[in-house]
Amino acid sequence: MDSIDQAETAGTGANRWAFAALIGGNVALSLGAMLVRLADTGPTASAFWRMTIALPLLLIFAWRETGGRMPPRTAVVIATIAGVFFALDLAAWHLGILQTKVANATLFGNCASLLLVLWGIFLTREMPRGWQAGAILLAFAGSALLMGQSYELSPGYLAGDLLSLLAGVLYTFYVILMQRVRGTLAPWTALAIASAVCLPILLGSALALGETVMPQNWTPLILLALTSQIVGQGLMIWSLPRFSPLVIGLTLLIQPAVAALTGWIGFGETLSAIDIFGGLMVGAALVLIRLPSRRAQPI
Repeated sequence: MDSIDQAETAGTGANRWAFAALIGGNVALSLGAMLVRLADTGPTASAFWRMTIALPLLLIFAWRETGGRMPPRTAVVIATIAGVFFALDLAAWHLGILQTKVANATLFGNCASLLLVLWGIFLTREMPRGWQAGAILLAFAGSALLMGQSYELSPGYLAGDLLSLLAGVLYTFYVILMQRVRGTLAPWTALAIASAVCLPILLGSALALGETVMPQNWTPLILLALTSQIVGQGLMIWSLPRFSPLVIGLTLLIQPAVAALTGWIGFGETLSAIDIFGGLMVGAALVLIRLPSRRAQPI
């Protein structure tokens, strides 16, 4: 068996649902951009409310996991650092969207996919081959088709492009740290700690930028907290230790595909045949990336 598959083939029973959870988490996260658009607060403020509204539920779930016992100090420190990276990622991403085209922000923000694939290759010290190599090429080609038509390189977008690129790098560190800490902490506990750390950073950023913090319409923010933080991050953090960084990186590419679909349904944005074909290529890649583990073990 390839060493890249080893993390995926541990825990046979749990992995029957883990891939579906990873997919579902990314689908839920992809709805966030639409809900941020609908919110009547500033972009960083909406990220603050996403965390604030979700945190009480996360703390209840974490309490049930731990029975009220304090988690190990080292694990808390790692989850705290992950939360800092996550808060900075959200701040950079939301600011970047305001200063560049959405397609540019999506393209550069999803550099986390490529970075996680490279991290997986670094950890295993071997290049993907066979179905895995094909899946990687197919996924990135499909994403290029999805974003290539509307992407535009311009000096006027430079600041937004760099902020979006920074967001992708920061998110990569967040995922790597959360994957590491999940060996010690249960999922809700890890997510609750990281989310709590985000609050002062995001609120301070929103106030410093002069954003509107208090909403008039709470519905988009409540939906944002439930879909992105509870369901999206919850499912993703739960599934992290069951997969290699390579697989996690490729599944992140679901987000631009679903975001394009929601933009078409919710905002009337154009969805061409090339966009649809690109989305189908990403879907095919996710099927291919699972073939080695299916061969390696009965399901």
